[in-house]
Amino acid sequence: MSSHTARMVALLAAFRRERNGLVADTMHYDGTRYGLNYGVSLTTVRAKVAQLEPQRDHLFARFLLRQEVRCLQLAALHLATPEALTDPQERALWHDALRNSELAEEAAFALLRYLPDFENLFRAWVASENQYASYGALMAAARVAEPQAAWLQPSLEALRRDESRLTLQATVNLWAHIAQTDRAAVEEALASLADTPREEYLREELAWRLEA
Repeated sequence: MSSHTARMVALLAAFRRERNGLVADTMHYDGTRYGLNYGVSLTTVRAKVAQLEPQRDHLFARFLLRQEVRCLQLAALHLATPEALTDPQERALWHDALRNSELAEEAAFALLRYLPDFENLFRAWVASENQYASYGALMAAARVAEPQAAWLQPSLEALRRDESRLTLQATVNLWAHIAQTDRAAVEEALASLADTPREEYLREELAWRLEA
């Protein structure tokens, strides 16, 4: 048994002990379904990974990402090395792996926001035809320490291109985050919005958030 296989078996054993069939059957997320889903909570997945694999290991993360098991793919996002995704081929691999909303959200939280060249990833992924990669980039941008006003226009273009509720909510979160450091830029962008239902929703959501 290889080292990667032995470590994967240990993770699987830990996740199986936390399985919840009812949660697995009722879990909601958009996009491709997992091959195998134990119904383990995200909090538990994160805790077990931190306990059993406290150090990031990109090769092991790639090994886990190939498995059609929900908890292993989520674990992979916590074990991947952000610096590795500066390589175009490696970035493409993880881009294509984001096939549902849960993976995109966890990638934003655990991996994408830490990339040293996040600016490049954001601009490429937010314009991607993979709506979940675009969603992940938006969610990650809403978490970085120093958001850029220059991200307002690309996110607005994504909002106009993709009619999903995910992109709409992620754009709201990103604009609210940018407003914390550059309120004037957000207010200017809001003033230029069209009178479409989605842009009106963005305007209304930001209005009360800016007042809070």
